[in-house]
Amino acid sequence: MKWEIINKSKVKSQKSKVEEIVEILLENRGMKTEKQIEEFLNPPSPEKLTVKDLGLDQKQLDKAIKRIKKAIDNEERIIVYGDYDADGICATAILWETLYKLNKKVMPYIPERVNEGYGLNKKSISALKEKNSDLKLIITVDHGVTANEKIKYAESLGVDVIVCDHHQLGKEKPKCLAVVHTDKVCAAAIAWYLSQEIQKSENCRLKADDFLDLVAIATIADMEPLLGVNRSLAKYGLEALNKTKRCGLLAIFEEAGIKQGEIKPYEVGFIIAPRLNAMGRMEHALESLRLVCTSKAEQAKDLAIKLGLTNKERQLLTQETAKHARALFLAQEKEGHLPNLAFISHESYQEGVIGLAAGKITEEFYRPAIVVAKGEVYSKASARSINGFNIIEVIRAQSDLLVDAGGHPMAAGFTIETVKLEEIKSRLLELAQKELDGGKLTKTLKIDCEIPLEKVTFKLYEQTRAFAPFGIGNPEPVFASRQMKVFDARVIGSEGKHLKLRVAANQPPTTNHPARHASPAGQGLPARLPSEARRSGTLSGRQDEAGRQPLIFNAIAFGLGYLLPSLSIDQPVDIAYNLQLNQWNGKEDLELKLKDLKWKKD
Repeated sequence: MKWEIINKSKVKSQKSKVEEIVEILLENRGMKTEKQIEEFLNPPSPEKLTVKDLGLDQKQLDKAIKRIKKAIDNEERIIVYGDYDADGICATAILWETLYKLNKKVMPYIPERVNEGYGLNKKSISALKEKNSDLKLIITVDHGVTANEKIKYAESLGVDVIVCDHHQLGKEKPKCLAVVHTDKVCAAAIAWYLSQEIQKSENCRLKADDFLDLVAIATIADMEPLLGVNRSLAKYGLEALNKTKRCGLLAIFEEAGIKQGEIKPYEVGFIIAPRLNAMGRMEHALESLRLVCTSKAEQAKDLAIKLGLTNKERQLLTQETAKHARALFLAQEKEGHLPNLAFISHESYQEGVIGLAAGKITEEFYRPAIVVAKGEVYSKASARSINGFNIIEVIRAQSDLLVDAGGHPMAAGFTIETVKLEEIKSRLLELAQKELDGGKLTKTLKIDCEIPLEKVTFKLYEQTRAFAPFGIGNPEPVFASRQMKVFDARVIGSEGKHLKLRVAANQPPTTNHPARHASPAGQGLPARLPSEARRSGTLSGRQDEAGRQPLIFNAIAFGLGYLLPSLSIDQPVDIAYNLQLNQWNGKEDLELKLKDLKWKKD
């Protein structure tokens, strides 16, 4: 892994103030003026956000509101046509609940992934019209910007279409009644703003945090950059989520073992959202929508249990698929080199998890990955990419081969006739070989700045918390410290996957304390100092010859247990890390969460 120090300013000594480090962190995130810094540290409330802030077109928004108001006044049948991921589910819930208060003839619709696929579907539109002869309006959420043919078909049946989407536009804008589009925010945020405007037009009483709990889930789950408008939505949305009274969400919290009031981006991205997504990947996302919208506690509990079990099944299937895809990719190695792009297809793959499998391939090998669920006539593909390789543009450049395609620069998908798989594979591999050199295929760890270990204090930790919520575009601050002394190392975890160290900024004194017992998964280096820690972050122990108290920290490196045999107590290491607070047995200690280690190899 290559290290990139974003800010070369040196924080050389204890004389450097914490405020100087904070200034570096702000500058690294593009915050230079007083106004930028103020808005970053104190984001404006979402209710103050404007059409311009969200990047929406006022004329298109006005056209959408006018048509929706007409449908409400005339009690026309409306379908909110959503998507089966967390963003689509939350967006559908927001718009459906809003409209249902004003017109009881509105219904939500979520397509089934395997049989209907992503977005509008002619058969589905036809079935909806046949079942609801009075259907006059379809509002898409989280899809529609490339669905011209399907929109035209709906209009031929006497159904107007309003598109609410945030995906990258194709060559042509959708030709429909109104297009409420922006790529600045997720679909749920668009639905939330549209909901606010609809309610204003109907003189409804608005609550400042209406639906913001769902917007937070969608914003984080869809990996929107948490800067600017998304920072406001995530920050205030998380506050709403931690106070939510939605019994469906409360049931998820209980089933997953997370505590309301302590929910952060991690809990959303890795615990809540995967459960909502699991139904769409394995069965039908309508169950997730029911959970989000239900007002019945008992039903919520049953659905939460179902989502939890389905998510476990999804995890197992993802692991199996990723393992199989990994083996097929490694088999493509020639003369010691793997292709610059991973393209793997197999008839056994379930399309609900191919995106997750592609993500695991990209994470391990750091190159774009496309995993294909191979069908007899048509095949479905899901892609994940790396910085500098816009995967949706690359895919759309092969439009002559495709049935359909959509997505973002970093994640996309397409449908193709199976007989054309080898052709598109050949094209994409050739393109990746030309555009991706060794530098682009080397994972880069961006580090905010180098600091001496003595700058790691509770004050610095508390100052960095003002930068939360962390996520894409606003990562948790990463620091580097050079020439650290490792005086205790061991592997932890059931399979010894993780590395736990104790590191010091200068040579700690030798003591007669015996070595700590290593975990059953591996041996550790001998401990050199007592383990009792003070809140300042230092450990008790004798001073060295210069009378200095060694600064000693516990450090944890997840997934780096394999490095243990290479470490030596005589070899100084450079470390890159986040700061984290460890609360245990009534004590608080600062710990280093290691991102990477480097040392001179013999």
